[in-house]
Amino acid sequence: MADSNLVVREDSGVTIVGFGGSTLIDAEYIEQIAGDLYDLIDKQKVNRLVLDFSSIKFLASRMLGVLLTVKKKSEAKKGGLALCAVREDLMKVFAVTNLDRTFSFFEDETTALAHFRG
Repeated sequence: MADSNLVVREDSGVTIVGFGGSTLIDAEYIEQIAGDLYDLIDKQKVNRLVLDFSSIKFLASRMLGVLLTVKKKSEAKKGGLALCAVREDLMKVFAVTNLDRTFSFFEDETTALAHFRG
């Protein structure tokens, strides 16, 4: 199985995850990312996540399902999920699927972190 190349770091109790590639379309790659994100929540007890989409240019619908599961898992642990730096063309994918109402979107990492700090 391929390495997901996620870049993971922590800032004041919030885990920030960046993606190593520019596309999230390959099914095997998405499954690896899913496993790594689920492990963060289930095994490493992370409950507040910021996913930084600044490097992502393309997104498969399969990844939307992964994001929904990550949101559900993080909220079940009294945390949450924030998406930041999502390109305008990718935001259209979220809008068409009505997921723009489901997820919390922020312009950049700083504003996403502020969301969790309240």
